[in-house]
Amino acid sequence: MRSHERLSWTGTVTSVQPRIRLTRSFDERYHTYLGYNLRIQGVLQGLAGEYAVAIGNAAQAKHDFRVGDVATGQSVPVPDQRVEDAAFYKTVRLSLLSRTQLPSNNPPPWHGPPPTLEVYRDRGHRRLAAVTYRTKCQSCIWGSRMPVEMIIDPWNPSYKYRFETFCYGPISCPSYRPGPTRRVPGRKGMVYEEEDWVDEDATAHRSADE
Repeated sequence: MRSHERLSWTGTVTSVQPRIRLTRSFDERYHTYLGYNLRIQGVLQGLAGEYAVAIGNAAQAKHDFRVGDVATGQSVPVPDQRVEDAAFYKTVRLSLLSRTQLPSNNPPPWHGPPPTLEVYRDRGHRRLAAVTYRTKCQSCIWGSRMPVEMIIDPWNPSYKYRFETFCYGPISCPSYRPGPTRRVPGRKGMVYEEEDWVDEDATAHRSADE
């Protein structure tokens, strides 16, 4: 499989979540809002399986994908999976083949159409335990698994990469578990620990059910 080759896929959407990249430099952080990730249960180039496909903001605004929809498109394999949660991106010829009915069961997880990226940015997030994300939140519109680039020494640039999971959902969500605090390496062996107050500050403008 060549890295620039567009591969055709068709399948059922099992998750729609924001595609956000996080950059950390010791006690500072900033986000890059890139679009959305679709998790697809279907067939890619004749191979059945589940695939994560990145799409742009405009594509999601046009099609309004949600869990249960059937979609098709063509995507390119991601060359550096340290910086993408999806395995495929640069998606073209994207089409909605059939629209699902909204689920009748009560959330969590939330399976309706996700909000705009501006809403995610305005809501702010809390850290989410990786095991909770994997077992309870992977299909929820409020979950996010972000690739993280850590700048270890800004004066002599060196980088480390990892993934972190976050929740943008209601503060009162019964499934939520924060997991351990995040530690960020810095120059000369220094380590910054992102304590609970960071999450509390990021979501302080929301009520418990928002």
